[in-house]
Amino acid sequence: MSGGSSRTAIHRQTSAGLIYSGVSVPLEDKMPQTPPFPVMYGSNGYNKNLYKAKEEDYEGLYYHENNLVSGSLEALIEHLVPTVAYYPDRTYIFTFLLSSRLFIHPYELMSKVCHLCVEQQRLADPQADKARVRKIAPKFLQLLTEWTETFPYDFRDERMMKSLKELTHRLSTGDELYRKAVQQMTQTLIRKLTTLSQYEEALAKINSSVTDRLTVLKTKPQSIQRDILTICSDPFTLAQQLTHIELERLSYIGPEEFIQALVQKDPLDNDKQRCFSDHKKASNLEAYVEWFNRLSYLVATEICMPVKKKHRARVIEFFIDVARECFNIGNFNSLMAIITGMNMSPVSRLKKTWGKVKTAKFDILEHQMDPSSNFYNYRTALRGATQRSITAHSSREKIVIPFFSLLIKDIYFLNEGCANRLPNGQVNFEKFWELAKQVMEFMTWKKVECPFDRDRKILQYLLTAPVFSEDALYLASYESEGPENNMEKDRWKSLRSSLLNRT
Repeated sequence: MSGGSSRTAIHRQTSAGLIYSGVSVPLEDKMPQTPPFPVMYGSNGYNKNLYKAKEEDYEGLYYHENNLVSGSLEALIEHLVPTVAYYPDRTYIFTFLLSSRLFIHPYELMSKVCHLCVEQQRLADPQADKARVRKIAPKFLQLLTEWTETFPYDFRDERMMKSLKELTHRLSTGDELYRKAVQQMTQTLIRKLTTLSQYEEALAKINSSVTDRLTVLKTKPQSIQRDILTICSDPFTLAQQLTHIELERLSYIGPEEFIQALVQKDPLDNDKQRCFSDHKKASNLEAYVEWFNRLSYLVATEICMPVKKKHRARVIEFFIDVARECFNIGNFNSLMAIITGMNMSPVSRLKKTWGKVKTAKFDILEHQMDPSSNFYNYRTALRGATQRSITAHSSREKIVIPFFSLLIKDIYFLNEGCANRLPNGQVNFEKFWELAKQVMEFMTWKKVECPFDRDRKILQYLLTAPVFSEDALYLASYESEGPENNMEKDRWKSLRSSLLNRT
């Protein structure tokens, strides 16, 4: 099909969820506008509605009804590189930069892009045509700006920064306007990387301050133990503070982490491990999953800890109300973490406690997050929240925090269900349009600013209060409501013995 293929010349556009600060250097006015990102995809995930600037044979790229569906890796790399008459479509830039790391390390891709730029524009020639450099410079600076803004973590690699500096130096030599644009881009990138390092240090500090409550029943009188109700008794306020934590942690997840998590699970080949052995793979994504687990265990701890049945029932009802407020806000991740904590065996076995609880509201929430039919009810609610977000006028209405484990699972199964390469060795780009569509939706959600006031005391408790381990949860549960059968009695004895040995 190469005879009928076309290389599409597209100008950058501004669209919902895809607003870049960019370089304040004009691109050619003649280049056509690209439709907004959501319009680019049909129901089958193809890249729709591309505008063509010229028809040409482009060896190595294959199209179906004007949609790029496959190509050799080299041809796809060349398709990324601007020329005087061509700038790649922004959805292509995002999709290729996202998915290319399944085949080539980002620093190797950057090296190839720089090489192509220097070769095509003869930038290595001391007598390089200054007028020609001025024509190509804004396009390359725009490409590099989109790369540094959307995938800043790629530039934690010194080899990436070296290539970036070398190319921008060549492009900006002798032109003050371009020098300023390069300086602005570099400063923005360094700020992002510095903020990321500070966030990772803060996370490490929080994690080191969290301890296990395994011995707390024997070593600390119940009367002086803090619990969630002494810190915050208003469900709406707690839901707002949970939303703060969710949005902050979401904001630090790079889009490439989804792909790098897939690489870890299912390497394409031996080279893959080499590609990522020296790269932070998905640390912010992992930290976010750990937060979900912590919240689940915190909920279970708060329920199992009180000695009195009446107090335990009050804590359960409080968390049901918090979960309902999370649902109303659009914070589905905290909602599911709370439900998960309440459904843990040490909590669910407290039948006398649950007998004191009005469970009608909890039943409704469980119905919403019911896993049957591939989480049909949740997916319907998520679509509703997404629609509300698109038409929203306030930050409050824009909040969409997905049930994150299911999002990762969807991406994982999409990756598993389609080969990265076609039988002829071509890259299956049709698959990567669909992957990019899912990740881009997440990118839109993570950019929402939390509109609620921060409460440092509540946030500190949610992030650092010690939680029970699984064994300690069972022990607390048996202490609250005695074992019901021989298996539970044996486990209780074993846990008590273990606790005595540790104290």
